[in-house]
Amino acid sequence: MIGNSTQRPCHLLHDRENPRVERDGLPLDRRLRQEILFARERVYRFGEPTPLERIVLPGPGPEIWVKREDVSPIKAYKWRGACNRMAVLTHEQRAAGVVTASAGNHAQGVALAARALGVQSRIYMPRSTPKVKQNAVLHHGGSHVEILLSGDSYDEAVTAALDDAKSTGATYVHAYDDLQVMAGQGTLADEVVLSGHGPFDAAYLQIGGGGMAAGVSSWLKTYWPEIEIVGVEGIGQASMKAALEADKPVPLDQVDIFCDGTAVRKAGTLPFEICRDTIDRMETVTNAEVSRAIRSLWEGLRCVSEPSGALGLAAVMKNRAQLEGKRVLVVVSGSNIDFLQLGLIAQSEGSAQSASRTIRVRIPERPGTMLDLLDTCFEGFNIADFQYGKLDDAEAWPAFTITAESAEAIAALPEKLEAHGFAWEDLTGAVDIAFRAIPLRGDLLGHPAFLRLDFYERPGALHDFLDKLVRGRASLCYFNYRQSGERIGRALIGLDFGSEAARDEFLSTVPEHGEGYRSCKPVDSETSARLIGR
Repeated sequence: MIGNSTQRPCHLLHDRENPRVERDGLPLDRRLRQEILFARERVYRFGEPTPLERIVLPGPGPEIWVKREDVSPIKAYKWRGACNRMAVLTHEQRAAGVVTASAGNHAQGVALAARALGVQSRIYMPRSTPKVKQNAVLHHGGSHVEILLSGDSYDEAVTAALDDAKSTGATYVHAYDDLQVMAGQGTLADEVVLSGHGPFDAAYLQIGGGGMAAGVSSWLKTYWPEIEIVGVEGIGQASMKAALEADKPVPLDQVDIFCDGTAVRKAGTLPFEICRDTIDRMETVTNAEVSRAIRSLWEGLRCVSEPSGALGLAAVMKNRAQLEGKRVLVVVSGSNIDFLQLGLIAQSEGSAQSASRTIRVRIPERPGTMLDLLDTCFEGFNIADFQYGKLDDAEAWPAFTITAESAEAIAALPEKLEAHGFAWEDLTGAVDIAFRAIPLRGDLLGHPAFLRLDFYERPGALHDFLDKLVRGRASLCYFNYRQSGERIGRALIGLDFGSEAARDEFLSTVPEHGEGYRSCKPVDSETSARLIGR
């Protein structure tokens, strides 16, 4: 009887050997769970399971576990869905080839599968796609992929790819609005369940088109029905939030692309059908909160996350007080970040772990007043950024980004300034500060000198230089400094002297190396002339 049994072994249960009738007529959620089971057998032909690691943040809060998709074969979770979808292509479909559109991570997943399966694939990418992502696609796909740059946005690349599929008969592999793709992404949740670190009280899942959130939430709810699923989106790209409010996917008028991996104008139809039943609530986070989470991942796990990859942790950090004592899951969905963008994030105010605020302060334009401000109101604070250029003979408005461990201390600073007679304005997030647009009127200067100063990054070092070597000898007319995380602070300083003789005497006597600073050198005459417009 056993020999005559018609039952198939579990490892053979996939599309090419399982009659289609077994899935037809099932509700979408049941079909998705079934396809995740079948995907288990397919995706590990292309990559290995990824780790689940605990991250410990300073202070009270929840127990946070991080699913590390950033260490997958393509440094993002998208390999799971793309490989699962392409593994079920028929022989005829493989011969006709594959076409897709992607801004980066999905394209790499398709490329990985294309090489492994021997399928020719055309990948449409926006013309603005960084070379690092194009090179990664070629690395994974080799001769089996062709990149076609089309349009300036993901939507325009999708249109071109769909036109290609229609005219050539190639199979279009969608980045998220596809049952097999959603099922492939769901295998990361299966690994979480099998890890032994559950059950989890909550999972914070980032959402772009919704494919990963649909697959993962469906699987987690199957095993832990009481788990709270929180969908997380950037505040300027909340397409799933809009879909849930409208009870159908609707296009956004504009999409913020800081978190480029989740910058989707309209949530997927299939993901929406799943997410409206599995997601308990939505959360939006700012780019500054995402930047702060990226830094926390680096400091806690030495993980370099792309902005979209840190959305879940950003929402957890935003709600730490309410989550204290709970066990929560987040997914680092990828680490495919342009190196230059990483530098900008590191320099942003949002990445600061301490409280910060940017203000400009009015002080009389006379020698010594800047030091008086530092001696009184700013004592005990860290100056992370200092921008100033002389624009008036009577008053100065230097701008400072101040940080402190205590948010209460930052909040009390304005009162302290007013008590000492200083007027102030809040410039936190101002465009000119972000672009370091430091104006300077050269016609107001008498005998200026500009110095490149490298000082040791410790409390009081910059103050000591100004106090011991500059006070009483010159007026500060220009200052450009931003904290970089190095042991050395680097500043460009402008000093204005009462006479040419006083300037020459200062330049000839100031030591190149001294207490508290590593190097002090005058800039060349051509640079000085450009700074003052001469």
